[in-house]
Amino acid sequence: MADVVDVSLPFDPILAFAAVALSLCSVIALAGATEGNSFVVRQAAYALVGLGIAAVVSRVDYARWQAIRWPLYAFTLGSIVAVALFGQNVNGTTLSINLGFFSFQASELGKVLVAVVGASFIVDRRHDAHSWRTTGGVLLLVLLPAALTADFGSSLVYGAIALAVLLIGGAPGKHLATIGVVGVVAVVSVLGVLPAAGVDVLRPYQVDRITAFLNPENDANEATFQLKQAKAAVGSGQKTGRGDEATQQKLGYLPEKQTDFIFASIGERFGFVGTAIVLSLFALVMWRGLRILSTARDFYGAVLAAGILAMLLFQVLVNAGMNVGIMPITGIPLPLVSYGGSSVLSTYLAIGLLQAIYAQGRAATRRGPTVDRTD
Repeated sequence: MADVVDVSLPFDPILAFAAVALSLCSVIALAGATEGNSFVVRQAAYALVGLGIAAVVSRVDYARWQAIRWPLYAFTLGSIVAVALFGQNVNGTTLSINLGFFSFQASELGKVLVAVVGASFIVDRRHDAHSWRTTGGVLLLVLLPAALTADFGSSLVYGAIALAVLLIGGAPGKHLATIGVVGVVAVVSVLGVLPAAGVDVLRPYQVDRITAFLNPENDANEATFQLKQAKAAVGSGQKTGRGDEATQQKLGYLPEKQTDFIFASIGERFGFVGTAIVLSLFALVMWRGLRILSTARDFYGAVLAAGILAMLLFQVLVNAGMNVGIMPITGIPLPLVSYGGSSVLSTYLAIGLLQAIYAQGRAATRRGPTVDRTD
């Protein structure tokens, strides 16, 4: 990774502003939702380190990532397996390794690295993009780490990344339609058919969380209780929020208010205005990301940007959706807003990659037409 972008090249200021503003929203939300200042200080520290990572990555030629794709893939698989073997067990699931200063969640970093590897593979085979061998290869590379991790939410994100990479990479529509049908059948089987036959792919509490939004009146289900409290928090915030009178948070009714349900926490404390600001900032990220995708200097940059955008957009839609009861509860964090070092640092790594694609796309435009380096 020795090629560095000229320091005179601009970064995307709107994308940078949106990312920093989302981190600021996170710190403000955590200050009101948690006791003491431990969460706030740590989240601010993660954001500062993440900004440093993004700044460094934005100056590196993103083609270098393509050159080391296989070592990165091996690291992804190895780190996920290491978490499974040596990680800490929380609520019956092993998701991270405690490193002392923060808990490393391999599945979070894996989201970005899987986008890099998937984009690299389809670019290598771009002249055979319509082949099932190419489509199957991307699916195998992306879904293998998804199958190894115990983090079901991250597995879903990996799937979204795979579809985006295939879509922008030129996979035929019939391939994508087939994958969609197989995906629906797999979900129905995992959640209904297999458990009925005595085969549990997921833990019972995971099934309850995923299906809670289909039966919110099931009072005996803990997941439906969480869903009801989240919806109550969002609804009670009304237009401008309840501020310090946000009782759902203070009385402990709102579960995981610093992670899974931080969007509901923002809704109760700051109302529609607060949630609208957060969603508008994510809209800015998506807008700039699409702009970066369309102006990338080469095919690899466009496909990589698509994978990163799918990663971010899917997480935002699912997290916000599960907080208002229209999406299943999967434990997917709200990027840059939910508390967590691995999620914040990985998201800033993704932002740095987008900035690198932007900067080099601008440089290529200034130099005039060039030959696609991925051919």
